[in-house]
Amino acid sequence: MTTKILALTDALGNLVRFRLMPGNRYDSIEVPPLIDNVEFGGLIADKAFDSNALVAELNERGARIVISQHPARALKLKIDHETYKWRHLIENFFCKLKEFKRIALRACKTDQSFQPMIHLAAAVINSR
Repeated sequence: MTTKILALTDALGNLVRFRLMPGNRYDSIEVPPLIDNVEFGGLIADKAFDSNALVAELNERGARIVISQHPARALKLKIDHETYKWRHLIENFFCKLKEFKRIALRACKTDQSFQPMIHLAAAVINSR
C-alpha cells in the first residue's frame, strides 16, 4: 500500500497544510478539505488537479486558476504560463522532504506517527 502526500505551500514554497491519502485515490478529491478556510489569491497545480468541481470552487472564491489542462478537457482554460513556472516551488519542497529518509521510505507505520514526521521535516526545511 502506498501513501500520497497532498501539500499546500505558500508563495515561498513553505508548507501551509498537508493531507495524507491512499496511493490509489485521485488527488483532486482531497483538495476541498485542504483549502477549506484558507485565503489565497490563486492556485498553481498540475493536471492531476484539473477538475470542473475544483475550477468552479476557485471561481466562486475569486482565486486565480493556474492549473495545467488535462488533454481530454473539452473547454480549455486560459492559464498564465509565466505564473505556472512557479510550480517548481512545490516540487522543490517535495524534493527537500524526500531528503529525510524516514519520510522517503515511509518508515512510520501509522498515519498518526507519519504526520508529525512531516511537520518536523517541514520545520527543519523552513529553518534552513
